[in-house]
Amino acid sequence: MKSRRPRRRAATAIATLALCAAFTATQAQATPTQDVITPATKFYSDPHSKAAKQALADFRNGDIEDATNMARLASWPQAEWFTEGTPDEVRVKVHKLVHRARTVGRTPVLVAYDIPGRDCSQYSSGGAASSAAYHQWIDAFAAGVGDDDAVIVVEPDGLANLPKDCGPTTDPTGELTAARITDLAYAVKTLKARPRTAVYLDAGNVQWRSVGDIAQRLQDAGVQYGDGFALNVSNNHPTDHNARYGTWIAKCLWYATEGPEQAHGHTDWCASQYYSSAAPNDGAPGDAVSPTDPTTWRWTDAWFDQNVDTAPADELRHFVIDTSRNGRGAWTPPAGKYSGDPEVWCNAPGRGLGPRPTADTGVPLVDAYLWIKTPGESDGSCTRSTGGTIDPEYGIVDPPAGAWWPDQAHALARNAVPRLTFNR
Repeated sequence: MKSRRPRRRAATAIATLALCAAFTATQAQATPTQDVITPATKFYSDPHSKAAKQALADFRNGDIEDATNMARLASWPQAEWFTEGTPDEVRVKVHKLVHRARTVGRTPVLVAYDIPGRDCSQYSSGGAASSAAYHQWIDAFAAGVGDDDAVIVVEPDGLANLPKDCGPTTDPTGELTAARITDLAYAVKTLKARPRTAVYLDAGNVQWRSVGDIAQRLQDAGVQYGDGFALNVSNNHPTDHNARYGTWIAKCLWYATEGPEQAHGHTDWCASQYYSSAAPNDGAPGDAVSPTDPTTWRWTDAWFDQNVDTAPADELRHFVIDTSRNGRGAWTPPAGKYSGDPEVWCNAPGRGLGPRPTADTGVPLVDAYLWIKTPGESDGSCTRSTGGTIDPEYGIVDPPAGAWWPDQAHALARNAVPRLTFNR
């Protein structure tokens, strides 16, 4: 009996990996829809993704459990990030991706991530050398998309983390921030000018900018020229929290542009995850809004019910949510472990894959749940503000931002909520 088990396991693994490798052929049976995103839209899975390669590596190493999980992971659509290169290089790479997706009748998800001054020169620093260079890069990106279907997420963190937010000496005159807003608007307009693109401008996450603040930034940066905005990219906050936050943002945008005349230009009047004038705010428990206590967000809902209940549904901006790592919600560091910033967003331990990518969300303003951050790619060499180079949560120097990290990929798959299965 013992001699048969390895053969049986090997046969199971081979069948599993064959399923993954054959997934492209399965996609070819799909029928393209008339709109870029509808509930029936199916997104593109790269059969040669890092997860697929990891599945083969695990199988060769005799790690059947992880190989199977990586094959399952690889069967689900993930975004492709474009982070560098000359205009000619990005045009060619984008064209190849959208062409591969078109041949199998699927819609690819792309991320444009090359804004000047990216990530405040931190873990994911880089970006184009100037606004002029960035505009050329975006022009080439759009040319690569051509007339094909594509969903494009524009510059994660680029709006929620403006140059003016990077520190008091980074942009004392405001010139860099103004350029950033102009660059983002240029990207949204240029990419949306392609006939079959859905364009979403990144807007951070529910635990970052207040509703009114990010709504104003979105308006300034041209969200009105695209399809909406993206939330939770590379983060792990719960899906329903971000859905609630995104709905508030959409209503705030309407309130300050199409709502009562006296409210025009006043996104700052909108309630948020931090404050609501509809709450008693009398000091009693639960009578004020707390960003970490969603039960108090009923006061935020109450403000929008009182002030934006007349907003027509078809005039509200839509959004997408990154669910690639939020299956177990946000990470709470052990009490008292860190005296400085624990970097809860950075390679948070114990997280899992979240809801599977789909355009059939059942939430009116949420166009799709997407795996925008590539599951298994590092956020950077996190140090939790300890002053050293070691990440105390893992006991190693984390891989650089964007590098493939097999141990993290395996953990995300094992901890997936709901349980990870094949995409069929």
